[in-house]
Amino acid sequence: MGGVSAIPLEIERTETEGVPAREPVPDVPWVTIVHNDPVNLMSYVTYVFQSYFGYSKDKAKKLMLDVHHKGRATVSQGSREEMERDVQAMHGYGLWATLQQDR
Repeated sequence: MGGVSAIPLEIERTETEGVPAREPVPDVPWVTIVHNDPVNLMSYVTYVFQSYFGYSKDKAKKLMLDVHHKGRATVSQGSREEMERDVQAMHGYGLWATLQQDR
């Protein structure tokens, strides 16, 4: 007998069956950190922060002083891709920069 086999149109499962439960991963932002170096002048670092990030002179100077006195400053925050772009830009200006997840 050539018949058509029954094909289920729906699969019934309980909520805990089949697909493992996943905890939502929080969207942890990333940060760009500029580190102190013995090469670049403080005025140049301030200029870079103003020209690339568009920071005011006061904000750029405060960040530069953090780099100078504390050894580093967080200069931007966002997605990993954005922070990779910012790190590359800082390298292009000759600054030492890294990215990391902000915790």
